[in-house]
Amino acid sequence: MADNARAKKLADLIREVVAEKLQRGIKDPRLGTHVTITDTRVTGDLREATVFYTVYGDEEERASAAAGLESAKGVLRSAVGRAAGTKFTPTLTFVADALPETARNIEDLLDQARASDAKVREASSGATFAGDADPYKKPGEDEAAE
Repeated sequence: MADNARAKKLADLIREVVAEKLQRGIKDPRLGTHVTITDTRVTGDLREATVFYTVYGDEEERASAAAGLESAKGVLRSAVGRAAGTKFTPTLTFVADALPETARNIEDLLDQARASDAKVREASSGATFAGDADPYKKPGEDEAAE
């Protein structure tokens, strides 16, 4: 089993090689400039690599990019093998990164929280205290009342 530093170096190399090859080496129109490689993870035995990607566009463009990556998998693996110079070139698995959807979901939740805060601020704008403005006793007040 390889150490984590070696797996990290190989993952970084795979990310760079795949991104470079997608940008300059593959002529598939389904991939174009819409695909961004976001992360790469390699198993401890350096046999399998998972490449995370995002696609700028709608659902149809995401599906065509996924098909394009699957068809270019062999070419990309060959490029990784040449660049890595390892005994065994890891198999590549492409996974669509959920980061954009997660970020969009967080933004929606933050917008809901802002709207809720605005409603509370609006409701409390004309409100007054239920009792005194300062409900806490101060030193010396009890003595003065007696």
